[in-house]
Amino acid sequence: MPLTEREIRTIVDRITGELDRSGRAATPSAVATAARRESSPSPTTDRSHNLLGIFETVDQAAAAARSAQAEIRTLELRDRIIANQRKRLGESALALAEEAVAETKLGNVRSKTLKNQLVIDRTPGTEDLHPEILSGDHGLTLTELAPWGVIGAVTPSTNPAATIINNGISMIASGNAVVFGAHPLAKKVTNHTIHLMNAASAEVGGPETLLTAVSEPSIEAAQAMFHHRGIDLLVVTGGGGVVRAAQESDKRVIAAGPGNPPVVVDRTADLAQAARDIVAGAGFDNNIVCTCEKEILAEGSIADELLSELQRNDAVLLSIDEAEALARAILTDYPGPEARMNKEFVGKDPSVLGELIGKRVPESTRLLVAETGKDHPFAFLELLTPVIPLIRCPDVDTAIDWAVELEHDFKHTACMHSKNLDALHRMAVAMNCSIFVKNGPNLAGLGFGGEGPTAMTISTPTGEGPTSARTFIRRRRCVLVDYFRIV
Repeated sequence: MPLTEREIRTIVDRITGELDRSGRAATPSAVATAARRESSPSPTTDRSHNLLGIFETVDQAAAAARSAQAEIRTLELRDRIIANQRKRLGESALALAEEAVAETKLGNVRSKTLKNQLVIDRTPGTEDLHPEILSGDHGLTLTELAPWGVIGAVTPSTNPAATIINNGISMIASGNAVVFGAHPLAKKVTNHTIHLMNAASAEVGGPETLLTAVSEPSIEAAQAMFHHRGIDLLVVTGGGGVVRAAQESDKRVIAAGPGNPPVVVDRTADLAQAARDIVAGAGFDNNIVCTCEKEILAEGSIADELLSELQRNDAVLLSIDEAEALARAILTDYPGPEARMNKEFVGKDPSVLGELIGKRVPESTRLLVAETGKDHPFAFLELLTPVIPLIRCPDVDTAIDWAVELEHDFKHTACMHSKNLDALHRMAVAMNCSIFVKNGPNLAGLGFGGEGPTAMTISTPTGEGPTSARTFIRRRRCVLVDYFRIV
């Protein structure tokens, strides 16, 4: 039943008599949230699922997000919401990792916990927004970074909780609310993460449906989101198919597509370090992160030594026969030009892959290495599993040329281990990628062991690169003519 006028007045009197955690009087947003909670039934919560922000239809999710977005105009409230989200999500980083692995059967708990903590700690908030001011003879111009409103965001099964956290913080910081389109294989952990972030918002006086989703994600629900009039911007983190589907709408799209990141190692590299970094990067979360190293192109003169160093760092080298057997086990239509990765084996542990070919590998193994040519499917396919080919190259220039070829012009991520500045420069220019890592694991390009913020949406097809709050804004200009020029 709706609240009576007397009941509303009682709630307002009680709330306005309290102080929030920062010592200031409760905001109107806090009053509105408290009133919604005491109303029965709540218009902002899908009680059938008992999760804040989860609804039956895209229409309901978009309407709730629109209402919530109107409440976060102030930077102070956004800061308070995000700070509490970081705190509460930090308490659940391990649990969300366990849920993701249990539901999706992809990756491993240790890597996902680290990934969750990374986005909790290193996703920029409102400090990423910098208004621009220009003054001259004819006055002053202010350019503000304004929200779009409601964003429709597609998220993957490979990084479900981490992408929700990263996108959620960035989009809230920029003043937006979000309707998430979860991958069906990750709906439970996705919706739980959304609930936790909404609950953290409500705890500090923010709205409880800043992030929304449908309870049963599907292709139909995604299509409805792409074309919904209540959604202002689309952000897609996924494969080429879903990116193309989003681009068929009449909305602006920020898209993160596939990658097949090569790593070049030349004769000047510190091979011990290169091996450690390659195993750390390519073995992270069983290689399901799109930026992970996917193929090694090594100068022939150092290839044997590099292979030895890889094996000293929890990598196992497959024989030619073992590599062939594994290819037949995890690829469909192999051998042949139509060979594809069997999704059943994406993100599996190296020990599981070893069992497929009757090879026992230590549980500590993080990566399987196979020597192949550049035309082998292990090299030109994005496997998303802890198997990496090593391709011998006659010289560094050939290695760079082959790296460009195998990256398929996705312009996503590439890496090089070298002390040759000319070679590093040549590869950086030739690859033309959103992320280029020199002498480190590709994870460093996500702020994991390198400088800078993190991002789970690397927007390469549409050119924004690693995303943050300032990615999800509209630029609005305010001009005062002939005044406020004070010099």
